[in-house]
Amino acid sequence: MTASITGATADKGLRDADFPAGTLRVLQLTDTHLYADPVRTLLGINTLDSFRSVLRQVRDAHWPLDLLLATGDLVHDASPEGYARIARMLAEFDVPVFCLPGNHDIPPVMREHLRAATVSTDTVQDLGAWRFVMLDTVIPDDEGGHLGDDQLAALERALAATDRHVLVCMHHQPVDVGSAWIDTMTVDNPAPLFEILDRHDHVRGVLWGHIHQTYEARRNGVRLMASPSTCVQFAPRHDDFKVDEEPPGFRLLALLPDGTIRSEVVRIAEMPHGVELASAGY
Repeated sequence: MTASITGATADKGLRDADFPAGTLRVLQLTDTHLYADPVRTLLGINTLDSFRSVLRQVRDAHWPLDLLLATGDLVHDASPEGYARIARMLAEFDVPVFCLPGNHDIPPVMREHLRAATVSTDTVQDLGAWRFVMLDTVIPDDEGGHLGDDQLAALERALAATDRHVLVCMHHQPVDVGSAWIDTMTVDNPAPLFEILDRHDHVRGVLWGHIHQTYEARRNGVRLMASPSTCVQFAPRHDDFKVDEEPPGFRLLALLPDGTIRSEVVRIAEMPHGVELASAGY
């Protein structure tokens, strides 16, 4: 990668004026870490309860939506019961839901059991003036990520076959985010990814999860974005593992018909009880 990456900030307080006619209202949910057992916790947080709190806030304050993006680590134990549960919960919004796997998911199990009328695990999806490319970066039994030849080829085909604006989504970060411990778990081959993106000037953004924190930057005019988890958060810019005191959150995006991306990160009002701030890992 020879292009420079520059810092950026999220937009604040999206308003109706940020959604002109033809704009897609999009919600990103990531790193939900549900379990088969509804009372299981991750670092002290009941992940099902925190997810329900996030969904209530979306319903109460950020409706309507046109699309949900679920960007991996959907089910911490990769259980059929966990996938069936999250599929039911997401399908209740009655809008398209595009899903991809994270390192805690098992992609074949996810695809088999994440079934609902509005939920899809397809790689390429079109909606309005936009194309969404949902890449699988999972390495089995590994916390880091990799883009296989099949994924890179699918991306190339998807970009070459459309003149729509494109948002590329994945689970693992394709760039370092400034936390040494989590930057050992990036996409390990970002160069071919960015070589492909650089050949297609209708790519507008790259969106991911995995890091349990907000990240904003730009590269060659393309917006780079990562988002908080719906459960526990990781403190940014720490060399060693550290749990953050920020509450769970999500990202809202306004994808305009001219290719502009407006986005803000929103958090629920209160930190869930029980978070293990002194934990050294999970």
